Amino acid sequence: MTAAGLAERRSAPASSAGSAADDAPGGLLRPHVRSFAALVALQVAGAVAGLAPLLTVAEVGRALLAPGPADHGRVWTAVVAGAAGLLVRLLCTAAASGIGHLLDGRVQLAFRRRLAARLGRVPIGWLSGRRTGELAKLVGDDVSAVHPFIAHTPGELATAFVVPLVSLAYLFAVDWRLTLITLVPVLLAVALVPLMMTPGRLREQQEFDAAMGRIASSVVEFVQGIAVVKAFGGGERALRRFVEAVDAFVTAFYRMVRALAGVAAAIQLVLSPPFVLLAVLTGGAVLIDRGGMAPADLLPFPLLGLGLTAPVAALFHGFDDLQGARRAVGRIREVLAVPPLPEPAVPVAPRGHRVELRDVHFGYGPDREVLRGIDLVLEPGTVTAVVGPSGGGKSTLVRLLPRFFDPTRGSVALGGVDLRDLAGRDLYRTVSFVFQDVRLLRASVADNIALAVPDAAMDDIVRAARRANVHDRVLELPRGYDTVLGEEAGLSGGEAQRISIARALLADTPVLVLDEATAFADPHTELAVRRALTSPGGDRTVLVIAHRLETIADADAVVMLEDGAIAERGAPAELLARDGRFAAFWRSHLSAAGAEAAPRPGAPRGDDL
Repeated sequence: MTAAGLAERRSAPASSAGSAADDAPGGLLRPHVRSFAALVALQVAGAVAGLAPLLTVAEVGRALLAPGPADHGRVWTAVVAGAAGLLVRLLCTAAASGIGHLLDGRVQLAFRRRLAARLGRVPIGWLSGRRTGELAKLVGDDVSAVHPFIAHTPGELATAFVVPLVSLAYLFAVDWRLTLITLVPVLLAVALVPLMMTPGRLREQQEFDAAMGRIASSVVEFVQGIAVVKAFGGGERALRRFVEAVDAFVTAFYRMVRALAGVAAAIQLVLSPPFVLLAVLTGGAVLIDRGGMAPADLLPFPLLGLGLTAPVAALFHGFDDLQGARRAVGRIREVLAVPPLPEPAVPVAPRGHRVELRDVHFGYGPDREVLRGIDLVLEPGTVTAVVGPSGGGKSTLVRLLPRFFDPTRGSVALGGVDLRDLAGRDLYRTVSFVFQDVRLLRASVADNIALAVPDAAMDDIVRAARRANVHDRVLELPRGYDTVLGEEAGLSGGEAQRISIARALLADTPVLVLDEATAFADPHTELAVRRALTSPGGDRTVLVIAHRLETIADADAVVMLEDGAIAERGAPAELLARDGRFAAFWRSHLSAAGAEAAPRPGAPRGDDL
């Protein structure tokens, strides 16, 4: 097949991956455009109607203070209009509040669903570079920070423009000179806004957000590791790291507040009622004194002048919320823009379960290559053990089979088909994995075991648990297999690992990847589980990271991995006969095992007991 054909076949269909426009925050808001329009219309109508009582007072005052007898018809018309406007404002405000908060709930739910879907499809390598607290803050706090942006800002922005325009139209009709004087506070406030948006201020706000993320991460890590910290006497160090994160947050907060305090205070001052009244009354007094304005015409300006600045002041008071929402949307956009592992447009079914790695290179970044030129064939019915020093790339290598990553160069093929040309459902029906770092769902024990086979019969679930040597422990739980883990009961590390092993046994896939799958098991359990995993029918392809000599000795082939490259490969006996790197590795482990088994100096010998 040509390279063009491969590229076309591997392009992700729009139905599975979704378009970039749909993943962007704007795409998530598109289905709610009508609700947004209704919200803005209601808030604008309510704000304009809210001017009616002020206009009523102004018109009644002008009618009563005008020379000659009062026009009672004009007075009562103004009063009725003011009462009607007040009622309309109440109704519109109540409806807008209800629609806004319902809309906010729907949008936040859509954001969280899309974030969860995207985080479930991004490469594991991308997730490994982020802390748990940062992701929790993104899905929790950052989505919640969008609330003012959804429920309040659209209407407030519209109100901030419409209300002043209506007020200005009326005031210009009364006296254009005093109208310009009334605008002075607003213009001063607007002139101060750029001082809050300088690169330095934005950088300080970003540092504040980063400090918040570090606090969230340190709290999660401290709570999750509290048992280990206490056991090894590291409580003071762990607490010190948390305190340092808090101190850094306080420093960033003070720096941001000090920089914004003066500008914010100046804006609040020029928009405050005393300042507005001072400007209006001073200008009006000058105009009346010079005979250029009737005293009755001054009345609308103090009333509408305050209404003129109120929407703008509301925006400035919510400036921090708006800025926080903007930054939160930016972080959400960054995550939604992370490209998922591509799905093939035309999936190809594997032919068998022979695994081939050809010239595989992989790196977590352009300057951090972990695997270099890996050529490896895993035949059906064989167990291949990967050994080598820590940091040599073993875990990265075995994670290529379940496609946690795609190689940066080369290919990983299953049944003669590149993994990138397999549909995800076909891949995970063929490849299962058990890793040392076990994650169980907050669900029943039965649901955790049947994760890969949701319609599995209860007898099959119990049979898998027996083979994983965890059945008896499950029966000790409050409700047996119906016990919800994380709520009704908890499991030790070894028990959780055996649940994950039972999950793999129930899935019964022809390819199995093990990364220290029995690290927490006792020797008897480890032997029973290892035999159940590696020889159910004689045709399973097994790739295992091995540290225990028993696992290595039972393997059909051993791959010695050093510094991201294969140093040696072959049968265990053959490699020992070569007396190369694997033999040295074997002897070091053998001596370590012997040292662990040897009695301590001065300890009683067996025949002394």
